[in-house]
Amino acid sequence: MSDMPVPDMPEVSVVAHADKAKALHTIVAAFAADPLTRWVVPQADSYLTYGVRIFDAFGGAAFAAGTAYEVSGFAGAALWVPPGHEDEAADEAAEEAFGQILVEIVAPERLDEVTRVLSEMQSYHPVDPCWYLPLIGVDPCHQGQGFGAKLMKYALAQCDAQGLPAYLESSNPANITLYERHGFEVMGRIQSASSPPVHPMYRAAR
Repeated sequence: MSDMPVPDMPEVSVVAHADKAKALHTIVAAFAADPLTRWVVPQADSYLTYGVRIFDAFGGAAFAAGTAYEVSGFAGAALWVPPGHEDEAADEAAEEAFGQILVEIVAPERLDEVTRVLSEMQSYHPVDPCWYLPLIGVDPCHQGQGFGAKLMKYALAQCDAQGLPAYLESSNPANITLYERHGFEVMGRIQSASSPPVHPMYRAAR
């Protein structure tokens, strides 16, 4: 029998409220070169200054739902929003906060185009109950180690246990094949005159 140590498997954990900022900073690092995000916020100083606020407004409902996950000490993070955790008042507050951020960081001549792209993304959201993945990312210095797949499998196992579908928007075409390997299918393509393409993707209930 070999005495070689067995490497630790990356563990997925629910993000504690006290660690919310850690998860959001991981997302900020992961999305630093994301085509859509950096189209919205192309200036590095604005991105780094507003990144945590942007992602909290976009996917922060996951923390209240207890479905924000991290892997291997915040090497990666995923913000999932399960059905039944939609709060109209909280959603309106988050939308208002996100809109205010856009006003602060997007040049006035670009604001209408940015808003149209985001509104079209919203139009693809399924009406029926489903798990929604607004954000998943791995810190660039930890990429290529399977952390993203680990986060995805962990949440999708819960979707399958509940017999529910899942939905996401791929803001980077390079990630489409990864999501397809996990059972997601492209629903359409969203793109404006100057924006990169965004692909809404749906995974049927298992």
